[in-house]
Amino acid sequence: MRAHCQCGKLSADISDDAQAMTVLCHCTDCQRRSGSPFGVMAYYDAAAVTLVGEATEYERATDSGSTFTTGFCPNCGSTVYARPGKYPGMIGIAVGAFADPSFPAPVRSVYEQSRHPWVGLPDTMPRHPMGRDS
Repeated sequence: MRAHCQCGKLSADISDDAQAMTVLCHCTDCQRRSGSPFGVMAYYDAAAVTLVGEATEYERATDSGSTFTTGFCPNCGSTVYARPGKYPGMIGIAVGAFADPSFPAPVRSVYEQSRHPWVGLPDTMPRHPMGRDS
């Protein structure tokens, strides 16, 4: 699989046998990062992902005291990946960078405390007021 930015200069190649854990996040940082009411990342074992091209990274502190680093294309500005400091062996790929409507749905919704009330989700989706440990 391949995910890439709008202009195609930054991409992520994911091993065919890699398993994703997809998370929908309503935190205000993801809202600002994505420019939408939420962000959706598919997390993979970092060894299954190869990044190709130049990226600019932005690191921010998280509520848990860790860091969250996003990688975006310096040309078009699209977020392509994220590195959660809490899970150093994982890398998240922005689901929108796959541009695949058949991509599997998220397994959980986090930071529901800042979810826009008009965003509807399946009743069966696990929801957390903050991170998945909340």
